Amino acid sequence: MASSSLLPLLLVLLLASSWAAVARARPGDNVWEHTVVYMHERLTGPNATRLITVQSPLGGDNFGQFGVVDNELRDGPDPLRSSLCGRFQALFALAGLVSPPGMQSAVNFLFTAGRLRGSTVSVLGPILDFESTCERSIVGGTGVFRMARGYSFMRLVPEMSVPDKYSVYRLDLFIQVNSDRLPLLPPVDSVGCYDISI
Repeated sequence: MASSSLLPLLLVLLLASSWAAVARARPGDNVWEHTVVYMHERLTGPNATRLITVQSPLGGDNFGQFGVVDNELRDGPDPLRSSLCGRFQALFALAGLVSPPGMQSAVNFLFTAGRLRGSTVSVLGPILDFESTCERSIVGGTGVFRMARGYSFMRLVPEMSVPDKYSVYRLDLFIQVNSDRLPLLPPVDSVGCYDISI
């Protein structure tokens, strides 16, 4: 009698596990990827990668200042022991009247090596503090990341940074992408630049 009462339960469990497997494999579903890269920014000197293009009419680092960035993206925090994977290109504006003024940024991650070569991810949002973790929205992309959505975290790597000269930031990208795009990802090779979980 006990075995006959277990039969419906086993049947329900079997159907549920089969449905879950089918649901995971459906074409067109969105899946999440986690990519980690490191941004290397030179703040001074002839090879500076950040440039103030419009000074604030209020003077100094203040409301109304505008600039551009073209930083290296690398697969690690050490510039001597990591490989170049792409570029971090951005426009930024100090757009807040509070102290310190909030910075609005529009960023493109341009992947030039490894599995994501030729793809981009677009990020938009504020940076309120460079010393703490900053969260911004992923609003799109191209290539493998066409129509991507998600969020990103940026945090300073203080042990690899030199104040007022050189900064290194860890960038965690949590990207939602359509599973139909995944066949575009080639297999991981031994020189892959990205920590990607699919």
